[in-house]
Amino acid sequence: MLPGAPGGGGAGGRGLLRWLGLRLWSRRGTLLFALLWFGSWLFLNGLVLVHRSIMSDFCTDDKSRKILQRLCLDFRRGALSGDLCDDLCVGGLVEYQRCLYYENGKKVMEARWRGNRVILKSKLENFSSYEPLGLLDYQEAGEQLSALDVVFYATLEVRNSLGLAEEEEEGGRNGSLWGQNLKLREKSYSRADLGSLWALLQQEEYTFLRVLQDLSPHVAQVLGSCGHFYAVEFLSAGHAWDQNLFSMDEASAPRAPGSGGWSSRLMVHQVALSFMDLVQHFDNDFTHRLHLCDVKPENFGIRKDLTVVAIDVDMAFFEPKMRDILEQNCSSDDDCNFFDCWSRCEPGRHRCSPNRRNTNLQVICEKIFRPWFSPTLLGAKAGLPLQVELQRAVQDCSETDGGADDEGAARRVHQRLLAVLRALLQEEVAPEDRKWTKDEPEHVHTALNF
Repeated sequence: MLPGAPGGGGAGGRGLLRWLGLRLWSRRGTLLFALLWFGSWLFLNGLVLVHRSIMSDFCTDDKSRKILQRLCLDFRRGALSGDLCDDLCVGGLVEYQRCLYYENGKKVMEARWRGNRVILKSKLENFSSYEPLGLLDYQEAGEQLSALDVVFYATLEVRNSLGLAEEEEEGGRNGSLWGQNLKLREKSYSRADLGSLWALLQQEEYTFLRVLQDLSPHVAQVLGSCGHFYAVEFLSAGHAWDQNLFSMDEASAPRAPGSGGWSSRLMVHQVALSFMDLVQHFDNDFTHRLHLCDVKPENFGIRKDLTVVAIDVDMAFFEPKMRDILEQNCSSDDDCNFFDCWSRCEPGRHRCSPNRRNTNLQVICEKIFRPWFSPTLLGAKAGLPLQVELQRAVQDCSETDGGADDEGAARRVHQRLLAVLRALLQEEVAPEDRKWTKDEPEHVHTALNF
């Protein structure tokens, strides 16, 4: 008999309510269980996706070796070429050492090439990830491009990558990009040659370094390439956690025969002078000013002679491209800050000014010189007259807006800081060793034309 059937009385009524309650609880329980199961499924899948995303850019030796194995597989089947390929894939003269970092798809590794340490880089992991050269689709079978055609198309791509207008580059120096090899090469270029060249030209950093390495001592040298990977010189990079920012252990600064060598502070002042030379060079020695929008110790290295070198130039732009980047819609000055390159919001236009407000030197003073020359690190020497003057000069440099609106102020700050650093260098070097100090190089103006 069902609960609540005739004859059940009051007990039957209570039984009916209990039965209905169990049915309702069962339905709620089922719904809650389903919701919990669905929520758990979403959480676990999200966790897997996040894990895959993180791990995809996680730097491992195993993954790096597999990337290079795929590179060599493409080389053996004739898909790519380069002056590094034979040594890497056939002769065994390129020895993988370690993975340095993966970041936003960019792969950076350390290797030894014929006994010398080098850095291998590529913006993307696989050769097939780069856009192919469309011009090859219009070629007939067996037809090949001449060296002159290659120079022409490469130059167009470089202009586009660097943001340089065509009319500003006429009458150019193609040799500054490719040397004379392209012009003098007798044989034509294969599809593997052209595909590899095109993959390299799609990497702004490669283009930048390749263009500037013959024009400036302050950029890393490109030593060779294989497909989409290119090798640059190995340099001791800076570290934000190091009180000296750069390790001076491997440096071999000029020194007098029989002298006891240079102190760490002395080498710091020499490196600071090289930073000043880099700023002067990037501001004045090209057709267009070169802006550094990501200034941090990790993006610079030093050679054994203490020359400062820009080793990561993903965020470096010539003036025309810098103006295009800065000139955006805005409601306040905060909207006009592009990493370390700042502009002002023009109230009437609600557009950021295309003129950069701060300077390369100002940012270097703030992020490099201030940590170096702080009273805490100087210790007992912090109260010496020249050290006090240096701290004041660095402070003024960090706070002076000396962009296009007031280049005179920037020039005065630069000269003052340069004078103090030179005086400190001469003061710390023994008189008999002063002829061995490294004076700031004199640069001849070189127009960036190609």
